[in-house]
Amino acid sequence: MSQGVGDGEHVSSTLASEPASPPCALRLTDITKRFGDLVANREISLAVQPGEIHALLGENGAGKTTLMNVVFGLLEPDGGVVEVAGKRVEIRNPRDARAHGIGMVHQHFKLVPDMTVAENLALSAGNSGLGTLRLSDVRTRASAIAGRFGLGVDPDAVIENLSVGQHQRVEILKLLYGGANLLILDEPTAALTPGEWASLSEVLRALVAEGKAVVFISHKLEEVIGIASRCTVLRDGQVVGTREIAATTKEELALMMVGREVALRVVRDRCEPGPAVLEVAGLTVERDGRDVVCDVSLEVREQEVLGIAGVDGNGQSELVEALIGVRDRTAGTVTLDGVATDAMADHPDVGVVPEDRHLRAVAAELSVADNLMLKDFHRAPFARRGLRDHRAVRKHCEELITRFDIRTPGLDLPLRQLSGGNQQKVVLARELAREPRLLIAAQPTRGLDVGAMEFVYTQLARFKRRGGATLLISTELEEVLSLSDRIAVMVGGRLVGVLDADDADLNVIGMLMGGEGARPPEAATA
Repeated sequence: MSQGVGDGEHVSSTLASEPASPPCALRLTDITKRFGDLVANREISLAVQPGEIHALLGENGAGKTTLMNVVFGLLEPDGGVVEVAGKRVEIRNPRDARAHGIGMVHQHFKLVPDMTVAENLALSAGNSGLGTLRLSDVRTRASAIAGRFGLGVDPDAVIENLSVGQHQRVEILKLLYGGANLLILDEPTAALTPGEWASLSEVLRALVAEGKAVVFISHKLEEVIGIASRCTVLRDGQVVGTREIAATTKEELALMMVGREVALRVVRDRCEPGPAVLEVAGLTVERDGRDVVCDVSLEVREQEVLGIAGVDGNGQSELVEALIGVRDRTAGTVTLDGVATDAMADHPDVGVVPEDRHLRAVAAELSVADNLMLKDFHRAPFARRGLRDHRAVRKHCEELITRFDIRTPGLDLPLRQLSGGNQQKVVLARELAREPRLLIAAQPTRGLDVGAMEFVYTQLARFKRRGGATLLISTELEEVLSLSDRIAVMVGGRLVGVLDADDADLNVIGMLMGGEGARPPEAATA
């Protein structure tokens, strides 16, 4: 017995001499959140450690943002426990969250555009308003924080003059200024260029190096693998598992996200191109007194995908807008099957997947059925003598929902209640069901998860095989390389080079995007 007591004393002494591990920055236990009959989060448990970037990965609609909105006090949970720094807390609103050192950067930034960075910080600091703070003090402290974490933000800069990437850093600066130790970033790279994402990565590493904790909400596997130390995967509102990034693969994470194996890279179909469907000659577009599209000439042929690669803001958006007729052309001609056209947005032989689906492609407050019928509600067989044939409409929409795997509880549901991936499927279904000759697809997978991306790629490949011509505009270089037969690089509104897909790789395209090794633009119509 005495020997046993001695052993116990020895163990106690040993344990006492070991340094205690710090409490979790955030621990969630059995968090549940319901919206009526829908269970968005079901008994979710996870732990985030100080000094780590913890990714929250899942498809659109998996419950990631809902869960973090609970942590930040925007939603009240229906069950479960939240602990911050080892203590159980009740977070009823964002003010409570900030008091516990929790900050959140939302997908849509919350900055006042005509105010300076310092003024935005003062406005948000403790909701105290500008009157209780001296801007000189705010600027001094903001400069110190920005320098400490490599944010590179000028406190005197006006928000509306900054890039999207700089807006992101201002939001992070705002959280740090308010004393946040746990930072939640909701899809932080949705609108960032590759360079801006690289800069953000360095900022996040600097944060965790000083003991901050970061929850990184994403559906992009490449980003998660590159930045996080651990990853918790959600599917259908439940935790599938948590993995150490060093001990997992993209393939395993994709399987956990979707519940099945996913093709992470498309094998391009090799087809013999037919005659030109779209021909563009000398297209020039002016905006704010300067040319943003400069003398662009290209052609897209049957059974071909012409991909346009480039960093956002180099004229791609204006090119598409000029083609579909929502922006005037300064010069140039556009022909479809040899016939000149001024606007292609409503042309029966043209399908358009716009860059901004909410602005150009859908009416979010209307039903799923109405959005599927936006271009055809007045045509036979869906209308007779000016009246809608509801039976024909419903039958057509049900067929599209099945064919394009649109996940919706019903046709009458407002489109805004669908996930981003399912909204994009509605756009694709509407445009491709009309069997166009030409498809203009601008950023077709922006904001989509791996499962939805795979679906989009499959639909584009099918369209190509049946003879369609596709003009693909994307800032995702892997996407352009995977899908395109020829690749044109756009820099400063000009096509600086066109490559056959077999001759292109990331390095070659990257050099062209940087202005090196430019080829004659005439290659676009070769």
